[in-house]
Amino acid sequence: MLSIGEIKREFQAASVEELPEIIKRYETDQRSGVRQLAENAGKKLAALEKEKERIEALRSYEKKYGEYELICGIDEAGRGPLAGPVVAGAVILPKDCRILYINDSKKLTEKKREELYDIIVEKAVSYGVGYASPERIDEINILQATYEAMREAVAKLTFKPDLLLNDAVTIPGLEIRQVPIIKGDAKSITIGAASILAKVTRDRLMTEYDKVFPEYGFGGNKGYGSAAHIEALKKYGPTPIHRRSFIKNFNLDGKE
Repeated sequence: MLSIGEIKREFQAASVEELPEIIKRYETDQRSGVRQLAENAGKKLAALEKEKERIEALRSYEKKYGEYELICGIDEAGRGPLAGPVVAGAVILPKDCRILYINDSKKLTEKKREELYDIIVEKAVSYGVGYASPERIDEINILQATYEAMREAVAKLTFKPDLLLNDAVTIPGLEIRQVPIIKGDAKSITIGAASILAKVTRDRLMTEYDKVFPEYGFGGNKGYGSAAHIEALKKYGPTPIHRRSFIKNFNLDGKE
């Protein structure tokens, strides 16, 4: 008879396909510890099936516009921060793509976003990232700068998409058909993928800026207006990556 430790390792080593048979083998074991292992494995399978159903629902727009061969999702990260660029992601996924756990990037942990970023980059038919600098944001405003970043992201794609699924906006200056979807990063798998691409790219960039300007805590706040960030801004004044149009109402005591 196998020990509970050996059975635990058997569950841990099992593939998803193997789990039902192993659960069946041990669910009536007289040892409560073994039955608990089987029960936990059953819950894991149930959660996996629920996630598969969620992802299938997340593909509703991709199915609706299934006659289009290359569907591109577009989203941005960083419209609200006081510092750093706004970053846009554009992603074309394979037609039958079902990457589990894709969601609005804000609903995911940093670790999960990083994991998904690698999977998205590996599986994507094509992807592109666009940027608009703090200077450009100040020059033409955040909305127009976001549009520029989105156009750049689309221009960097290896293949020209047949359809754009956008998170809430219609991007001027593009001749490709566009479908704006309110809260699209939580409703479309391709927009969700673009959301993750943009967020991870921008977060990594702000972490690098943190090394250059350590007083502002960019590694943690990513340029958003946390209390510590605002306090540092008042104490040290703005950096070259601060958006002047966003901080003009702060009392900086002549530190411009």
